Amino acid sequence: MAQDWTDTLLEQWSGVRPRQEMEPYQVTARISRIGQHIARRQEETFSRFGLNRGEVGVLAALRFAGPRQPLTPTRLFKGLMLSSAGITSRLDRLERRGYVRRKPDPTDRRGVLVELTAEGRAVLDQAVGANAAGEKGLLDNLTKQEQKALAGLLKKLLAGLEPDSGGGAA
Repeated sequence: MAQDWTDTLLEQWSGVRPRQEMEPYQVTARISRIGQHIARRQEETFSRFGLNRGEVGVLAALRFAGPRQPLTPTRLFKGLMLSSAGITSRLDRLERRGYVRRKPDPTDRRGVLVELTAEGRAVLDQAVGANAAGEKGLLDNLTKQEQKALAGLLKKLLAGLEPDSGGGAA
């Protein structure tokens, strides 16, 4: 197998750090690098629909909540691990494009509820469909058995980092 970026990095470090100490980078540096490639490809795909990854996250959270279950901005920013200002700017952009609608909360006169519009649902479905096709292509050099084994190992690793995640999407 040809050398990759991580092999080169570890060779450079071997002159100043013990190789055994750097061994975890065989995995973590590759995961990090793969994450960067995935993020870049997702941004490229979503940009074809006038969206970015963060906006897709907001639209998806609203979609998962269901058509009769608008969410408060607070619930959105906590679920997406954003700041209040971060969710506000995303909602502003999405509302200007007609993808979400804000309406007064009938149970809290100071509150606002956010719901996904039909246009938002349509653009989300198109963007996610295009992204799914692209992500399938990322795995083309792995067999189905290798993909399944890798998925299991990554799931085990992530479960150790997020033991209380409960499997919920945010």
